[in-house]
Amino acid sequence: MSRVVLLPHAASSVTSARRRLCSDLRACGVGPAKVDDAAIVLSELLSNALRHAAPLPEPFPPGCVQVAWEVENPSAAGGRDGWLEVAVRDGGAQTLPRLARPSLSALGGRGLGIVEHIAAKWGTEVDDRVTTVWAVLETAVAEPPERGVPASHRSYDQASGGRIPVAPPQQAART
Repeated sequence: MSRVVLLPHAASSVTSARRRLCSDLRACGVGPAKVDDAAIVLSELLSNALRHAAPLPEPFPPGCVQVAWEVENPSAAGGRDGWLEVAVRDGGAQTLPRLARPSLSALGGRGLGIVEHIAAKWGTEVDDRVTTVWAVLETAVAEPPERGVPASHRSYDQASGGRIPVAPPQQAART
């Protein structure tokens, strides 16, 4: 199962993206704790993009960012464990996302530390005028998807190499 969504470069997009992600993950049978972890990671990555980066450049629609996620079909991996990749694309900023070590009294700067703690790996890719920040989380399926779930939610395209087709990370890069 994978999804790519264009959203306005606005704070309200965080809630919309989080709801869509959680709905998709539940439909795939991902357990509640991992759904919550994925929602936190997506929220942090998207919030950072909205706060620090520009909207996507042309040919994307004006004033947009892109979020994407893909869930490995655990049965294709021969077990009940799989992974989820979440990615956020934006128009970039003057600096790349990096871990911060904020003081105890700082009001911000902890988002990527949270992502690093939850995700198995995360990284950043820059391609021309587009920056993609991605994270991979290990998942476990609580129950197999029901027969009524659309095939797009049950299958996994091995040909894609297990990556979100819009901006595949080549390797984990800690920034």
